[in-house]
Amino acid sequence: MTAPLRLIALDAEDLAIMSAHLQDSLVTVGDMTYLPHSKRFAAVAARFDWIAEAEGKKERCETGFHFERVLKVAHHGFSQQNPAQRLMLLSVTFDETDGPAGQVTLTFSGGAAIRLDVECLEAQVQDLGPRWTCKNCPNHDLNEVQEKSTGSSQVLHNG
Repeated sequence: MTAPLRLIALDAEDLAIMSAHLQDSLVTVGDMTYLPHSKRFAAVAARFDWIAEAEGKKERCETGFHFERVLKVAHHGFSQQNPAQRLMLLSVTFDETDGPAGQVTLTFSGGAAIRLDVECLEAQVQDLGPRWTCKNCPNHDLNEVQEKSTGSSQVLHNG
C-alpha cells in the first residue's frame, strides 16, 4: 500500500513539488471554496498518483489541499453555476508581488484558472483516501488546449 501524501509549501520551490503531485488531478467545481473570514481557499480532488504509475499502478486518491492567508480569489474559464463540472489541474504556481505577498495561480486544462491573492505562501496537501484503480493515465495535449474564458474574471463565492 502506498503511503498517504502529505506536503506543506512555504515557498515557490515547495509549491513546485506540490504542483507536480497535483498535476492531472480532477477537481469538481463544487468541491472548491473560498472562506473569506478564515482567509482560506480549499479543494478536494481526485489526484492521479504519478509515483504509483511509475511502479505500474494506475491509481487516483481523494486528496485535499488548501491555501492560507488568502485575501482574494478570482477565476475564469468555468462557471460556479455548474458545480458538477470537472476540471483537470495542470499546475500550481506562485508569483511574488510584494514579498512575501503574491499570487498563486491554479491552471486547468481548457483555459480555466483560479488566482489567489495571498499575504504569503502557505499551502498544504494531504491524501484523505480512498484509492481506486483507473483504466488509463491522464492524457492531454497542451497544443490543443482551447481558451474557454468567459472573458472576465469572477470572484469565487462560498457555495
